[in-house]
Amino acid sequence: MKTEIQIENLKCGGCAATIKKGILGIEGVNEIEIDIDKSIVSIVSENENLEEIKLKLSKLGYPEVGDKNTVVHKAKSFVSCAVGRLDA
Repeated sequence: MKTEIQIENLKCGGCAATIKKGILGIEGVNEIEIDIDKSIVSIVSENENLEEIKLKLSKLGYPEVGDKNTVVHKAKSFVSCAVGRLDA
């Protein structure tokens, strides 16, 4: 099953690296592509785990467009971005 999710706070390759690492850790996720310009995460998964994926994105600081994008989300995305740059 392929799913596309448009997210908030996606700024750069560091963000993308953190998202990839986090989402690939979810059981059943086989593939992930991130379009930084459009803020879209495309996920191929064997399981019906969309809510788990959205929750993980939110916890990393990248909530789905339309969900609450709080100051906490923005702060987490800033930290995730920096960590992703170090890991990349």
